[in-house]
Amino acid sequence: MDKVYPDSGVELNPSTAKHYDRVMNIASLGLYRGFIHRAIKEMDIQHEDKILDLGCGTGRNACIMAKYLGDDGKITGMDISSVMETQFRKKCAKHQNIKFIRQRIDVPFSLSEQFDKIFISFVTHGFPHEVRQTVLENISNHLKPNSALFMLDYAEFDMNEMPPLYHFIFKSIECKYAFDFIKRDWKKILANYNFAGFEEVFFVRSYVRLLKAQKIE
Repeated sequence: MDKVYPDSGVELNPSTAKHYDRVMNIASLGLYRGFIHRAIKEMDIQHEDKILDLGCGTGRNACIMAKYLGDDGKITGMDISSVMETQFRKKCAKHQNIKFIRQRIDVPFSLSEQFDKIFISFVTHGFPHEVRQTVLENISNHLKPNSALFMLDYAEFDMNEMPPLYHFIFKSIECKYAFDFIKRDWKKILANYNFAGFEEVFFVRSYVRLLKAQKIE
């Protein structure tokens, strides 16, 4: 599949997509496996929650979230990659309350329901900023009032102040959209989409952040 955004780092070729979990572990110096568990724990998932996982990837995150759900809860994963879909369905096959929808998240879409929580992990930074606004509109449209968005992604920081190793890794693996992402005030941006009550949890020397935002009516 040709890239829609040639400069994007989140549109993966089939080979990278097939080994995505391993790539994430290596790129994060082995830290991703630990902080994704901690980030999901911070979501305070309730047994009956209905969760939308945007850009869900291989299903690793959905399977972790599923451990907190009861029989009445469910997870809907959404991704455009057929390689990710294959991995997602295989990983989550034993969970009857997890389903996959193949759909781009960067164009307007409409599902038949709203969700208690929306989770998006290391996806938003890979889009041009005008496209991120479409993603945020999709999120706002599919989240129940007084429910929460959880955005796990890079925090706001100055690349020039990073230690040499972190600077080298970030510059080597990331795209120009990520360099733009870290400069923006994401609480201010989300406020324009009826979000408030922000809470932050930081990982990896504060270069990664779980940003919680409450949708207001």
